[in-house]
Amino acid sequence: MLSRVAENLYWLGRYLERAENTARFINSTTQVLLDLPRDASFGWDVLLKVAGLDQVYAEHHPNMTQADEDSIVSFLIEDPHNPSSILSGIHNARENARTVREVLPMELWERINSLYLYIRDNAARAQAGRGPRNEVLRGVIGRRESIIGLLTGSMSRDVAYQFIKLGRNIERADMTTRIIDVNSAVRLPRDPALAAVAIERMWMSTLNALSAYQMYRRHVSVHVRANEVVNYLLKNGHFPRTVLHCLGEIEGCLSVLPDHMVAMKKVRQAWRRVDAMQLDNLKPTVLHEYLDQVQTDLGDVHAALAGKYFHLHHQTAEQ
Repeated sequence: MLSRVAENLYWLGRYLERAENTARFINSTTQVLLDLPRDASFGWDVLLKVAGLDQVYAEHHPNMTQADEDSIVSFLIEDPHNPSSILSGIHNARENARTVREVLPMELWERINSLYLYIRDNAARAQAGRGPRNEVLRGVIGRRESIIGLLTGSMSRDVAYQFIKLGRNIERADMTTRIIDVNSAVRLPRDPALAAVAIERMWMSTLNALSAYQMYRRHVSVHVRANEVVNYLLKNGHFPRTVLHCLGEIEGCLSVLPDHMVAMKKVRQAWRRVDAMQLDNLKPTVLHEYLDQVQTDLGDVHAALAGKYFHLHHQTAEQ
């Protein structure tokens, strides 16, 4: 397979996953806001840092005092200056799919194009309030899930499929850490009883944002406790949105690709770091540092993949 085709397939998987998870990220934030008790507040500037988009936002919005809910939600959903916005991600996925249509199921292009048209036509409606926003974002999530269902049910498990799956799982693991980290943007009330209520509702919202609440209750506890939720979302090997599950999927993809040693080493380093994390009674600042480490490890995995499979021809030409 040409490196260009492999890279386009990989980014097709990443962009689609990023769009869906950005929708989940916004929904998680909205639910946290609805559930916050009195005297608690939400730092929208912190949310931008959690998303890794604070510098991009500042470049195009110099007045950070205007980093309010409407501005940031618009930035995350439809701002063309934001390469990670939902509209940008789906547009990029559509372009990548168009260039590699010969290796994809025939219906896939139609569904991706339909998803693009949906968000293009409804992005403005998502700014009309939290109700319409939730409806539009759920529409994005549902349509994107139907695309993955089509891929899973009608595509051979060949090299092309493995590159899509690689992109999907690297992006999913990264975005799971960011959705967990949304709670670091909440300033808790001073009253211990209100703070305890806020913490429980925040983590319940996190589980719901990742469609993990029912499975958490089934396999962990009916009680939502911060350390147990974080442990589940990072370390559970069976739920498909946890970090360790995603790393296992990445390892499985690499095992069928040639010359995977460097990338596999990076994946196993990331796996060992997550597995060794002590997550009991974590302070939010420490958890934030842990999640930053995971994101850095995932960046190293991406760099190893790009160096071996996407950019090797450039390196050879330079030599």
